Amino acid sequence: MADVLEKLEIVKKTGSEPFRERGSALGFSVFDFWRWSSSDLVGNTARGILAEFIVARALEIPTEKEVRDEWAPFDLETPDGIKIEVKSAAYVQSWEQARFSRISFGTPRTRAWDPESGLLASEPKRQADVYVFALFARQEVPIDPLELDQWKFYALSTAKLDERKSLSLSALEGLASPVAYYELADAVRKAARRD
Repeated sequence: MADVLEKLEIVKKTGSEPFRERGSALGFSVFDFWRWSSSDLVGNTARGILAEFIVARALEIPTEKEVRDEWAPFDLETPDGIKIEVKSAAYVQSWEQARFSRISFGTPRTRAWDPESGLLASEPKRQADVYVFALFARQEVPIDPLELDQWKFYALSTAKLDERKSLSLSALEGLASPVAYYELADAVRKAARRD
């Protein structure tokens, strides 16, 4: 047995790849899995990943060939080297609610995982240059996270977070103004220049 298991090369799936048993296709595919596991785009898990994708597209970060690295120390990096952490929140969840959710974003310092050594860094720190807070702001039907007019985005220089471990919406709005999807790339670049 090898001493070190090399990092796996993840090949981007098309969705048509079949599940197999003993070499025979079983009649369901990766696309079927995606539909089953990721159709709830309002729920916390998929919405967070969706927010990363939306921010990547706004910043023209290539998504066609790349595969999301969930173990990376930050979520995205622009072609010109700006490292970005994306945080997502929403008033409406996919479950039944008695009231709208309170908006708060977790912003703790983190310990980066080193894929070379397989170890976490000893000291927590901020890994990104800019935080993008993606608020799915829609509060009435129809709820559709694919309609980007239902989102608000806030770009904030990491330096402005100080020692904060979380940020309420009112605190965030005291530090950054909301922007629309089409304004996000400029807001991120401005926030990066304010370090």
